[in-house]
Formats: sequence, structure tokens, C-alpha cells
Amino acid sequence: QEQLVETGGGLVQPGESLRLSCLGSGGDFWRWSMDWYRQSRENQRDWVGRIFSNGSVVYEDFVQGRFTISIDRAKKTMYLQMTNLKPEDTGLYLCHSAAYALWGRGTQVTVSS
Repeated sequence: QEQLVETGGGLVQPGESLRLSCLGSGGDFWRWSMDWYRQSRENQRDWVGRIFSNGSVVYEDFVQGRFTISIDRAKKTMYLQMTNLKPEDTGLYLCHSAAYALWGRGTQVTVSS
């Protein structure tokens, strides 16, 4: 059974960093592109960025060079390295495979002083 599981969230102060992980099992996710999204309290789900199968990456404008998406194929894991976090980055971060029409359950990130 295909599954995506996100980990690495937590409570941090503004300006700090976090690295989120998305472990994919049961499927060959990395043959296609993968996305990160975040969901706010109002349940609005915003796209964060995408990594393509060739390793190229695109980001939403609000990232402003603060986030980096990468993949370790041997570990079957996609990462979201986040730096200089802001309170507005607070939300539930989810990974998504369009090819498998699959979402993880998400990991909560809270940025607060």
C-alpha cells in the first residue's frame, strides 16, 4: 500500500530553521514530481514547491529563497529545509504525489515567539 508520512514539525521561534521529511513507501514516487503544501487554520491549502524527477525545483513566491526541497532516493525521502521561519509560515505541511493521487497526513509547524 502506497503511503506518504511527514515528520519533523515542531514549535520554533521566528528566524529559526526546521527540516521536514516525507517518507514514501509502497510506491515508486520518485519517478515523478512531488510537491509540498501547507494548510493554514482556515483550511486553506497553499502550494509551497515542487521537485521534478530530474531534480529541478520550483517554489511559490512567498518562499523567497528561504526553503529548499530535495530528495534522497536511497532513503525514499523528500525533504523541505526551511530557514528564517516567520509566524506566517505556521501551518500543517503536507507532501503530495500527483502521480499516485496521494497525500500524507502532514506535520505541524508553529512559528511563534
